[in-house]
Amino acid sequence: MDLAYRLLNNPVRIEVSTVNSTADTVNQLVHPVDRRRKRELLSYLIGSRNLQQVLVFAKTRQTTEALANELKLDGLAAEAIHGERTQGARNRALEGFKNGTVRVLVATDVAARGLDIPSLDTVFNYELPHQPEDYIHRIGRTGRAGKSGMAISLVSREEESMLTAIETLIDQRLPQEWLAGFEPDLKADIEHHEKRGGRGGEKRRLKHQLLKKAGAKKR
Repeated sequence: MDLAYRLLNNPVRIEVSTVNSTADTVNQLVHPVDRRRKRELLSYLIGSRNLQQVLVFAKTRQTTEALANELKLDGLAAEAIHGERTQGARNRALEGFKNGTVRVLVATDVAARGLDIPSLDTVFNYELPHQPEDYIHRIGRTGRAGKSGMAISLVSREEESMLTAIETLIDQRLPQEWLAGFEPDLKADIEHHEKRGGRGGEKRRLKHQLLKKAGAKKR
């Protein structure tokens, strides 16, 4: 923007959406879950809800490849796209996703730039992005052209600070839902916070908060 204003005479800026805002057509939800059980929960949600076209975001090439292979073992037709795949391979994976032969497309942020997938109903954040602005870009792949969409984030305790940064950026608290059978390990949560400096009364307060949170379906 600085460069544009230096080079242009009396430029006019036209925005079709507010910066750092999410579309009202996208319903957002967070499922807290232990990191080691994310893939299991993802497969469960896709299968139990009979989702037929799912875009999943991960942070690295290694994760996209590994996750796509694990989903295939779960019986889901999945492909990975990332910056190190050839353009031809990415095009074939995307075409398969659009025509229905690929049910789950696992992508990095780099590979997903500019993706235009009509009628995409569901986007998953398998891992939250380091940059909160990328969250807005990710979930913007659904809920387009006036249609409704769903953006689901699988968040482990290690990603709490990333979730806070995203909520600060978009200026809203994302609803959370603990799913039966996939609840985070409360003991591990307590130990995690304890390693970060929690002691004594703080530990007891944390335990009370976690137990109270576990008793509620949504925050």
